[in-house]
Amino acid sequence: MTNTTNHELTLVLNGTGKTGRRVAERLTGRGVPVRVGSRSADIPFDWTDQTTWPAALDGVRAVYLAYAPDLAVPGAPEDVAAFCKAAVDAGVRRMVVLSGRGEKEAQDCEDIVRASGVEWTVVRAAWFFQNFNESDFAAYVSAGHLALPVGEVPEPFVDADDIADVAVAALTEDGHTGEIYELTGPRSLTFAEAMGEISELTGRQVAYSTMHPDEFAVALAEDGVPDEVIGLLTYLFTTLFDGRNATPSDGVRKALGREPRDFRDFIREAAATGAWTL
Repeated sequence: MTNTTNHELTLVLNGTGKTGRRVAERLTGRGVPVRVGSRSADIPFDWTDQTTWPAALDGVRAVYLAYAPDLAVPGAPEDVAAFCKAAVDAGVRRMVVLSGRGEKEAQDCEDIVRASGVEWTVVRAAWFFQNFNESDFAAYVSAGHLALPVGEVPEPFVDADDIADVAVAALTEDGHTGEIYELTGPRSLTFAEAMGEISELTGRQVAYSTMHPDEFAVALAEDGVPDEVIGLLTYLFTTLFDGRNATPSDGVRKALGREPRDFRDFIREAAATGAWTL
């Protein structure tokens, strides 16, 4: 592939998040000038404050668009449309958007990016491996019991490192414009099977149980999770885990010419770094 953006500034939105942090690190390692888009950055970016957008977009030619907290939340399409206009007006030529596999709301936002006039690539991701060790669910896994409003529905969990590798390729190389990459791991697992593999490879028993969505919401509230996050998680779990996303896809292979990372390899590495220890 031909490298096209090594000397141009790239804005990485949600640049301290699971994928954004990895994208920024990889771009920096390639010598690509990066501006991290976050509220705490030297040049702040805040999705809820459009007055921060012009400075964040100044001099930018490529954008990794990761919307926080999720493209399924109310108001996301309006924010994405406004941002795309601001980006095009600022001279942005290329945009890679992180999307959710099987999410209608996310795909509506994809359509906005595709119609914006930029060179676009869509990265539709399955549930991240790293949700088990880098988010609120890590504490439950560490405590030995994860309970979610999801039954025996398999999910082809994907590594955030694979997502970042695909995003960086799309940001820095030719040949990815106009592509929609559905990114998954190589095999599907139920949540119970995933906890079983963590138990097997770490020697620490982690149980899984299914709970009613109302019980799930109450439990999160008792743990101090904000109402808007509870509503989002409940919606995602009760909507997306109906089997629509159960089959693995070939997006990583299509984008990078290699196989995606397996969940068992992730477990071994995460455990070696001290994940899931109280």
